[in-house]
Amino acid sequence: MVKPLYEVTVISNGGRDGKVFSEDNTFYQDLAVPKEMGGNGVTESNPEQLFAAGYSSCFNNALMHILKNDGKGSIEPEVRATAYLLPDKTDGGVKLAAELDVTVKDLNQEEAELYVKKAHNYCPYSKALKETIDIEINVSVN
Repeated sequence: MVKPLYEVTVISNGGRDGKVFSEDNTFYQDLAVPKEMGGNGVTESNPEQLFAAGYSSCFNNALMHILKNDGKGSIEPEVRATAYLLPDKTDGGVKLAAELDVTVKDLNQEEAELYVKKAHNYCPYSKALKETIDIEINVSVN
């Protein structure tokens, strides 16, 4: 492996009803099973929320980088990521899917779609996921 630009280690204890925290103690989050999956409806986070938060912020940053490099750095896109747990018929378990709703104001639809496509090819999350999970990307300009 080449030398990383950045690395972080996060530790999980207790699974979906536990906690996750970084070795350097800059990140800590209690976890709970969502009510829809049999949990008690508490307000702690869950792995799907953490995934959606990471993907939306990473994709947004990739898009901002692409826009800035093309002289459009004043545009502030918004990325809404939805994580889905779907039934997996191959093994009776579940699988992950994602949907990104990307809003890019101050561009026409064609330009926005082009920049979002470039961001999808640049974003580390998209690179890691686009061949392994279903990802739907919706682009709007309003």
